[in-house]
Amino acid sequence: MGQLVILAGPSCVGKSPLFKALSKFHSELSARLEPLVLYNSRAPRPAEVDGVDYYFRQREEIEALRGREGFVVMDVRGDLQALDLKGLRETLAGDQDVLFEGNPFVGTALLDAVAGTDVPLVSAFMSPLSRDEVLFLREQPSVNLPALVTDVMRRKLLRRTQRQKGILSLKDLEEVERRAGSAYRELGLAWRFQHVIVNHDGEDSENWDAFYYPLADARRALLDFVALLRGQPPRWAETWEEDLVPAT
Repeated sequence: MGQLVILAGPSCVGKSPLFKALSKFHSELSARLEPLVLYNSRAPRPAEVDGVDYYFRQREEIEALRGREGFVVMDVRGDLQALDLKGLRETLAGDQDVLFEGNPFVGTALLDAVAGTDVPLVSAFMSPLSRDEVLFLREQPSVNLPALVTDVMRRKLLRRTQRQKGILSLKDLEEVERRAGSAYRELGLAWRFQHVIVNHDGEDSENWDAFYYPLADARRALLDFVALLRGQPPRWAETWEEDLVPAT
């Protein structure tokens, strides 16, 4: 049976450049991973390809999958997404490793789907803050932790979107705000995953590829992910307790 690998985290935390770095420097590991492709109601971003990044479909078409056996339909940051569990099980049964790289809501749905089964699993959550930082910030009376997390991710998302599109439209800004505003709730799901990979170098960081080799947190995140794929203990990854990120 194949192995299910889940890499989840808030939008723009660095999941995509991590996998690109894996493909660049550890192609033997990335070649074993078949990406899990979900249905998505949103329009493709620049360079995204239907059937490769997502199955881009109308919202009504995805809504029609709700209640059908073998499908899980989820509202994710305003987008409607659907997961084909039957197709996933068939792929894993063929000894093919499968990678899900995406948001924690789908990641936890996958965890629930394979709970109690014999599916080999590696799950990791990428966080923009470390456990120690969360504990420190919780103790500061002047800090509103949900607002701070939103601001951290807003800045990363704005830089990414400006790099992609230049001048931003109102729709672009609303999308940035929706994703940034979801980050704190997503951080509250980190405890569900086996490992938490701390990465301050989000998707917008030059530490991923400006100097050819990843540097700083980008490098540590790559090395930890490689270790997990090889069945080795990661050097820097953390384990979070359920109540670390208080619910709002």
